[in-house]
Amino acid sequence: MSYLQKIISTGFIVVFYATSYSQTKDTTALKEITINGIKTVNGVGYLLESKDGIIYAGKKNEVILVDSLDANKALNNTRQILGRIPGLNIVETESGGFTANGVATRGLNPSQSVEMNTRQNGYNISADIYGYNEAYYLPPMEGVSRIEMVRGAASLQFGSQFGGLINYVTKDAPLNKPFEFTTAQTMGSNRLFNSFNAIGGNYKKWRYYSFVQYRSTDGYRPNSEQTQVSGFGKIQYNHSDKLNFGIEYSLLRNKIKMPGGLTDEQFKSNPQQSTRARNWLKSPWNIITAYANIFPALNSIISFKTTFLISSRALVWRNEDGGAEAIDGIDPATNKFVPREVGIENMNNSTTEIRYSQKYSLGKQQSTLAGGIRHSYGWFTRQGGGEGTTGSDFDLSIKGNWGYDLDFTTTNVAPFIENIFKISSNFTITPGLRFEYLKSTANGNKEVDGDILISNEVRHRTFALGGIGMELKPTKNTSIYANFSQAFRPIDYSQLEPFGVTSKIDPNLKDSKGYNSDLGFRGTIKNYLNFDIGAFYLAYDQRIGITLEPDPITGDYYSVRKNIANSIHKGIESYVEFNIIKYFNPQSKYGLSVFDSYAYINAEYTNGDFKGNRVEAAAKTINRVGLIFSTRKLSTTLQVNYVGDAFGDASNAYSSEDPVAGYIPSYTVLDWSGSYKFSPFSLNFGINNATDTPYFTRRTDEYPGPGIIPAVGRSFYLGFTAKIQ
Repeated sequence: MSYLQKIISTGFIVVFYATSYSQTKDTTALKEITINGIKTVNGVGYLLESKDGIIYAGKKNEVILVDSLDANKALNNTRQILGRIPGLNIVETESGGFTANGVATRGLNPSQSVEMNTRQNGYNISADIYGYNEAYYLPPMEGVSRIEMVRGAASLQFGSQFGGLINYVTKDAPLNKPFEFTTAQTMGSNRLFNSFNAIGGNYKKWRYYSFVQYRSTDGYRPNSEQTQVSGFGKIQYNHSDKLNFGIEYSLLRNKIKMPGGLTDEQFKSNPQQSTRARNWLKSPWNIITAYANIFPALNSIISFKTTFLISSRALVWRNEDGGAEAIDGIDPATNKFVPREVGIENMNNSTTEIRYSQKYSLGKQQSTLAGGIRHSYGWFTRQGGGEGTTGSDFDLSIKGNWGYDLDFTTTNVAPFIENIFKISSNFTITPGLRFEYLKSTANGNKEVDGDILISNEVRHRTFALGGIGMELKPTKNTSIYANFSQAFRPIDYSQLEPFGVTSKIDPNLKDSKGYNSDLGFRGTIKNYLNFDIGAFYLAYDQRIGITLEPDPITGDYYSVRKNIANSIHKGIESYVEFNIIKYFNPQSKYGLSVFDSYAYINAEYTNGDFKGNRVEAAAKTINRVGLIFSTRKLSTTLQVNYVGDAFGDASNAYSSEDPVAGYIPSYTVLDWSGSYKFSPFSLNFGINNATDTPYFTRRTDEYPGPGIIPAVGRSFYLGFTAKIQ
């Protein structure tokens, strides 16, 4: 056991199996110990070549160990928790009417993480990975063990997204304990109250873990109060060392008041003001997953996961008519407010993934084969434009008919395969291939300018995505990696909707396609240096948008939704963390680290009407610098976040009557957080946006605006955590 403790002390997270042994009179034959780990210096590291039957060799990846971070986890402060990912662009709108902040990398669209493959414990948690890939639910960070991120090359084993994979891995049952209880209570600015409570343990062959989080806050702006309950439960039965299986359930229940968007003038005069007092949102989320892991032979894994997502989004609001400057006041003619608009969306999907992995000898080296198949069916209904009440409470009743009533489905079948060919002890080549079959349908009607437009679309697509990765390890703890991987983004549900009487959808509308490529150098040096420096090139072809075209007979112009432009995203990504004290004294009980997470991103359109313009929401420079001091009991982090300027739309207009178009200025935000541990308790404290900088990260044309959605100003928090076992 002392040998294993020495391994742990070097900075690895260790999972090992040594559950049985056989003994004779003269000898003892120990069962083989398999150690799978994440190399890390201070909370940030990278994944092994393969783990749990999934290949990561040659791919740019990061893993964040959540418990090791000083951060406001009660509010899921994304820039503190994920800020060390180079180039991560964060839409900070959670307090403005969205249920979760969105993220993206490399100049892609961060809204609701639509360009990412968002997962929890390896299964999808977004509404519909192809038709409506928006993440309304994320697990509370207090219940998350680690966050795994794989850049664009994730398309081969997880999906086709340009942005790659982000996987939130929840905490698990504590080892060798029948029961453990954890509670964390946090209070803060804007009447924040957060209560997180978890239990877990082992009993014979059973393992269980569960948490419940309750959070309420009045929000940074008036009319932005919200309450939320998140829950998770997992139970696993370890039948033998060759078989385990279990079931998981996640839920979200919330009620959010949406304060509306602002014009540029309103934001400059007072970013805390609210233009709406009658806007509400609910988005209940339910995810049920059953899984089994089979180990039929040495170095073989077969895994099954079947997930059912049953969720919805319902909102009642003073809609976008008139823009952010429209006053939501009482009409003198009726002595009432104007009727609100009601919308209800139901999101259901089922997904099954079967994976197989086998390590085998090829020459003198051990190679790895990983493959599988994914099947999913999504059913999405959208009803909206209904005339709601003139009241101010959450009331979804409508008068008359829906303005639109649409029904969408997506069927996807995708087999995939990858293989690590280990050419030598320090060089691997990993080719991969993924086939995709997609069928999407759209049916229903929509009223536009008094006319009823009918949608009746069926589309079938079959295609392949290929990729290859290479990794060379000059030393034991450093590697040079290179990767190329194709990607695509299919036509989503909103792009299949009828959208105007004199408008058209191009019958030859195609999915967006392109590729990601990486070249980088990463590694660790003892326990004082962690680095990953690389360059990327991303091609995004056939972006879908709306443009005007003349009628060949009448010459009149009409709007058409079509593939209008290509874009190129290129730049550098760098993460360096240096522990000054450990460099001079490796055995010191103290730590003083400096980290720099930097990215330069040049994302531009290369053809069409916007040739030479910057891609919307793409900041050229994102830099986060931090200072970490730690002792055995105290840990504290000071982080400076700089995000460069961007534009709200592809026209790169600095100002416009269109609420989504306009300039998004650069900003610098300072966060400080810390914790003090005195077993079995700990205190957590901090200040977010310490300089009270007014800034925003998003313009929106409708929900939850329209207009600018301000980010949160200065806020404080204080909490405590206790473990009882």
